[in-house]
Amino acid sequence: MSDPYDSWREEKRSAWLYRIVAESEHGTSRAALFDELAQAAEAQADIWLQAIARDDGQAPAPFHPDLRTRIVARLTRAFGPRAMRGVLAAMKVRGMALYTHLPPHVTPTRVDDIGKRHQSSAAGNALRAGVFGVNDGLVSNAALIYGVAGAAQEPSVIVLTGVAGLLAGAFSMAAGEYVSVRAQREMFEYQIGLERDELDTYPDEEAAELALIYAAKGMDAAEARRLADTLMQDPERALDTLAREELGLNPGELGSPWVAAASSFSAFTAGAALPLSPFLFGYGAALTASIVITALGLFAVGASMSLFTGRQALLSGLRMLGIGGAAGLATWYIGAWLGVTLG
Repeated sequence: MSDPYDSWREEKRSAWLYRIVAESEHGTSRAALFDELAQAAEAQADIWLQAIARDDGQAPAPFHPDLRTRIVARLTRAFGPRAMRGVLAAMKVRGMALYTHLPPHVTPTRVDDIGKRHQSSAAGNALRAGVFGVNDGLVSNAALIYGVAGAAQEPSVIVLTGVAGLLAGAFSMAAGEYVSVRAQREMFEYQIGLERDELDTYPDEEAAELALIYAAKGMDAAEARRLADTLMQDPERALDTLAREELGLNPGELGSPWVAAASSFSAFTAGAALPLSPFLFGYGAALTASIVITALGLFAVGASMSLFTGRQALLSGLRMLGIGGAAGLATWYIGAWLGVTLG
């Protein structure tokens, strides 16, 4: 169970931020929702205050937002809740799922529908990350190799540079992905843990908040409350739904930082190895073979990106080929110029 003083402060902070969001949404239908959520958070703060009194604890000092909360509020006023939805969700501001551009007709009307629209997102994100990881490795190492090839023709120098670029880039990508996923996972676990405590402490208030969010998405108010009450009968499903709909989090996408790091390392390595491979195997025309392999790889990656952009595969492939080719050509001429100037 969480500390009642911390929980009281969390709810007071949420109520304060709800009012900031409502202020930013002035004149829209969302303003009323966030005003009601602010009132609900105040009511939940009172519950924690009563718990402190029952335990003969000292009443907390009047709430004043800390520096972090004031900064988030200022940024929300400046850029709007939609741009700040990830930060607001991390600050335990519910209702951020309203800013995910989902059409109204996907609002669930049965308990069995809860979470279905999220089931394929993890696989799609993994595929997208893999494609972009290959692209990063391919473009960055090809540009590095061709820059060195323009300055020095010795195959050993090119191989050493290419291997160094591959390893440095792969480890950098893996480390960055590990830190990113680890931080995201810790934030998700913290927020979901708070939601679990609140669900245990005041389920009726949590059901009321969830009903407000469903109603804001266009569901009939009575139907929204019936669905929310039904969900509360299954604690695990209720927790999953509260995390998605109130906090905008997806418990199924917590992910493993080690898996993310290994995947990032593998994707980058696969891309970076393409322009390097002809030099490793000692082809007589290694540079020409490398350029051909790189060009084919760039086109394939660009065509694969069309799966996510919806554009024609041919145009996406040619665009990626043009971008990567320009990068390789630029580094070649820069390397050649430096080779002459410094040599």
